[in-house]
Amino acid sequence: MKKILLSVGAGILLLGSQSFAQVGLYNAGTLAISTATDTLFISGNFTNESTAVFTNTGVLQVKQNLVNNQASMSAGTGILYLNGTATQTVSGTQVFKTFNLATNNAAGIVLNNNLSVSGIHTYIAGLITTAATPNYMIYEAGSSYTGSSDTRHVYGWVKKLGNTDFVFPVGNASYLRAVALTNLTATAEFNVKHNHTVTPNRYSLYNPLVYVDSAEYWTINKISGAAARIAMNWDNSKIAFPNLMISDVKAVYYDGVFWRSIGGTATGSALTTGNVTSNSVTAFNTNFGFGSVSYVLPVKIISFTAQRKDGYSKINWTIGNELNVYNYELQRSDDGINFYPIHIHQPYNRNSTEFYGYDDSRILQGTAFYRLKINNTGGQVNYSQTVAVSANDHGRSMYVIANPVDASIDLYADADVTGVYNYTIANTSGQIMQQGTLDIKHAGVHAIYLKPVFAPGTYILVVQNDVNRLQKTIIKK
Repeated sequence: MKKILLSVGAGILLLGSQSFAQVGLYNAGTLAISTATDTLFISGNFTNESTAVFTNTGVLQVKQNLVNNQASMSAGTGILYLNGTATQTVSGTQVFKTFNLATNNAAGIVLNNNLSVSGIHTYIAGLITTAATPNYMIYEAGSSYTGSSDTRHVYGWVKKLGNTDFVFPVGNASYLRAVALTNLTATAEFNVKHNHTVTPNRYSLYNPLVYVDSAEYWTINKISGAAARIAMNWDNSKIAFPNLMISDVKAVYYDGVFWRSIGGTATGSALTTGNVTSNSVTAFNTNFGFGSVSYVLPVKIISFTAQRKDGYSKINWTIGNELNVYNYELQRSDDGINFYPIHIHQPYNRNSTEFYGYDDSRILQGTAFYRLKINNTGGQVNYSQTVAVSANDHGRSMYVIANPVDASIDLYADADVTGVYNYTIANTSGQIMQQGTLDIKHAGVHAIYLKPVFAPGTYILVVQNDVNRLQKTIIKK
């Protein structure tokens, strides 16, 4: 390989010679890297003036800044290496064109001018940041790239020309958050940018949407072309994704007034990764993201109880908003410290309130302690409170289903606690705010409706008769 083989015309000024010093090159005339085996190594800045004619058929390596003012530059057939060790900038008044490009600068490259690739762009190290003007990392028709990652992508704007599917290597400088355009119906020019900010106007929703993801979105502008489909993905380990039912996740866009669904069938898991591809879209120059036609609340342990019966312990639990649960692991401890699993129960995952139970017939000497471990599909784990039963405890089952409460206190009672009960509801100073009777004739849910005197706060509920007694701290919303 030959080093610095130039075909030089009038007006070129080469500053210095090959050495370890930082040497710049200023070209105002004709400069050609003539063959594929020729290499021009510039340890300083490379400035290509408006009067210049530059052609690269070989290898151009620039260690510092790149400035181009030459209009109608040819991309040539060579490769440009931007491989400095300090942040490099690309600037000037005209787009710098290259056939192949290799970016290998861990300190990053800042585009204050457009940089165009016609062949293959190889990401080796470092981010490419585009100025807010905006300037663009441009991929011409037929071009491609390789090597993008969380540490190697475009933080800013990417432009793509052509009529083929393309995955835009955009991200938020911490993570690659690529988005794809597919099924283009005509030769097109698109500009794309990822946004990791609160999604604007996210409460302006058009039926049937009830929710739009607030954590990220993509701005997709169409300069020319027709229709395309938008393929988006999420990764909950990088940017938090809401707990949504996958079957209800849709691609969405903002029409200037409302966020609207543009369809798609999502796959994956809300707790890990997934993707959704929109229907064919013709309206661009706006923001795109994730939405849902239903909203899922976090899984909630409404109640977890244990009572001693004749020869066994009866454990019941009630779960609200059940979705994305892998399984329930019921655990027991004989000393209150060391727990071991005694039962695995599979969930329904119907995004509703579910009731579960298990009878523990193991020998009980003294006291047994129980807790519930909830294993979610994304690997998260939640535990219930710990409850205890003793060998002499034959308590009967009555408990508050949901707490905090709103207009009523809902009690669940087993069949073995039927009867007429007196109840009182007092504030934390002991003042009785409401009292009455509750006739429990059958197993199920029984409501105590609250009078309007209850302000939001903490209250004490006591429900009792000659046989059973329940005392519970109640939070009024």
